[in-house]
Amino acid sequence: MAKALIFAGGSGRRMNSGSKPKQFLELHGKPIIIYTLEHFEYHEEISDIIVVCIKEWIEELQGFLRRYGITKVSKIVPGGATGHDSIYNGLQAMKEEADFNEVVLIHDGVRPLINAELISQNIEAVKRYGNAITAEPVRESVVRSADGINISDVPPRSHMYIAKAPQSFYFGDILKLYDMAHNDRLKTIDSSHLCSKYQEPMHIIISTKNNLKITEPADFYIYRALYEALESQQVFGL
Repeated sequence: MAKALIFAGGSGRRMNSGSKPKQFLELHGKPIIIYTLEHFEYHEEISDIIVVCIKEWIEELQGFLRRYGITKVSKIVPGGATGHDSIYNGLQAMKEEADFNEVVLIHDGVRPLINAELISQNIEAVKRYGNAITAEPVRESVVRSADGINISDVPPRSHMYIAKAPQSFYFGDILKLYDMAHNDRLKTIDSSHLCSKYQEPMHIIISTKNNLKITEPADFYIYRALYEALESQQVFGL
């Protein structure tokens, strides 16, 4: 069995959604965070879930969990100032109940377009390789520039991937890295970035298509269109 750590501590300043955080925006009356949690709730290999949430919205989240029958959430932890801080807070809370040899999947609360197969692949890869970084091959050329003006390099596209989520590890391994970063006062973009800072080997799992992170207003409308297209495929057998 494995645990899931879902971080949903962001305020959504780029969404222009008023006072509502992006993870609580609704599609067909259901918040995005619930769509995300349902993937882990219904997966037979996930034993429990810890959610990191904006402190002022914890009570609201608790109500949504009851309404939608999400029973695997064992703890809700206040988020930090950054995504890095939120993951750190979640891992510290997980110490009370997780075994160091247990698999933990770290996932964005605003990445609802994943599936059970991707979760299973992450768990299996951790058991086989020690970790799993969900990633997607780039579809266009990537350029390198230190100053935003001059291009210094154009790496081969076949060598380039975009890091996505889940990003999965043995609990003891990822806790150690976040503790080291905390002591070193290091903040990273995500767990793969943290691993690279400490030169930890990583293993790629190819992402499901359309594994979108809802960050800006356009992302929400893209998500809505993709979700409705997937619903149509299921209804009409396309």
